[in-house]
Amino acid sequence: MNPRCVLVQRPTEYEELLARHGTREQLRFFLSERGRTLEELAERHERMAAALRGVLGAIPHDWRRATVERAELDRFLFADDDVIVALGQDGLVANVAKYLNGQPVIGLNLEPGPLVPHPPAAAPDLLRDVAAGRATLGERTMVEARLDDGQRLLALNEVFLGHVSHQSARYALEIAGERERQSSSGVIVTTGTGATGWAASIARERHSPLALPRPSDPALAFYVREAWPSTATGTALTEGLLRDGAVLRLQSEMGEGGVVFGDGIEGDRLPLDWGRRVHVAVARERLRLVA
Repeated sequence: MNPRCVLVQRPTEYEELLARHGTREQLRFFLSERGRTLEELAERHERMAAALRGVLGAIPHDWRRATVERAELDRFLFADDDVIVALGQDGLVANVAKYLNGQPVIGLNLEPGPLVPHPPAAAPDLLRDVAAGRATLGERTMVEARLDDGQRLLALNEVFLGHVSHQSARYALEIAGERERQSSSGVIVTTGTGATGWAASIARERHSPLALPRPSDPALAFYVREAWPSTATGTALTEGLLRDGAVLRLQSEMGEGGVVFGDGIEGDRLPLDWGRRVHVAVARERLRLVA
């Protein structure tokens, strides 16, 4: 059976705002109040719509095909022989990566980025290369957080462990046999892909000397955000690397509001209530991105 091409997309800024405001004229007024123009958003929307038509037209006629919106990913069933095409910004690849199991991903965007390096016009050649087995695939490490009841969350960039409101979170942290009770704004565990995002901001702000992993490295880095010293909590374990199968263990001391989420998607989260234990480590899954 021929492969299935699954096109992953998200609404444009124009579509999202039009759905919120109802009519073009109401949207025009809203934008004018904020120094923006309707024509600006509409022009970019039309460019993306043209790119979408071009990508759909590039799919070989004898392939199966499906289109899925970002908001529907948690309900979509991917098959092992799927070829994934993500059309949009880098975050779209991170959104879909957690639902895959080794399927190749082609990242396309009008403005190429690290995870969407190709222009939409390259879709015909890239699809042919994948089908012929001659595409170059770069693998990227992913991170998993696993609760003591078996619930599991995957992420491409990073996972956050802390309080849902980002207020003070209390927990016990354990790494390589060292254990410390902490009160902080939460813990970030990042992959090499996420090392250019949230983790990079933390590292830059605190002038950290920690050498962050590369995207393909089977390693993670962690940062504790704003750890607070007290008679009951410490600040000794605030950053480090997780290599060679090392695991970060955390036990919640939060009565309510404790969460684990990945890649900034706070709506897709695991509960981290009092006494709950979570292990964070390199995931067995890896993103396979067409280079």
